[in-house]
Amino acid sequence: MRTALGLLALWLCGAVAVGAQTVASATVDGPLLSVGGTASAFLLQYGERKMLGASAFVDADTRRHFGLEAEARWLIFNQTANVHDSTYSIGPRYFRQVGRFEPFAKGLVGIGEFNFPYNYAHGSYLVITPGAGTDFRINHRIRLRLVDFEYQYWPQFTYGPLSSVGISSGIRFRIF
Repeated sequence: MRTALGLLALWLCGAVAVGAQTVASATVDGPLLSVGGTASAFLLQYGERKMLGASAFVDADTRRHFGLEAEARWLIFNQTANVHDSTYSIGPRYFRQVGRFEPFAKGLVGIGEFNFPYNYAHGSYLVITPGAGTDFRINHRIRLRLVDFEYQYWPQFTYGPLSSVGISSGIRFRIF
């Protein structure tokens, strides 16, 4: 009888130890997919134009602080001489959780579409976009994109390298 109770106790202790070594399914790595939109204000180096626009973005993040961001931005408001641009970029993103805040840094690369004055020409160019910002968590699904700073560099622009700097703010929704 003592042997049977000893084996039962040993088996129960072993089961507890084995259970403690498994990872709960809620903490296993999985993608976090979010979509969002922002309103933007940019200063274009081309004629020192102050442009306004909107953007849409998709963030595919891991629970390990790394992710991927795809972004489309249309600077089409406050035009002078019909000058406007659109950018379509994708690249890595690094983020951290600090309480309800989520600071992030990103490095995007993509295509920029530029419309020259009075519709005389239209061009497509490489655009390199480093950026950083902060999101604020409202709940587990909704975050406010408090600020998103970006520096856009167009190295192969027709009249020499072009740059623009801007700030955006908006909202982000987690899908899963």
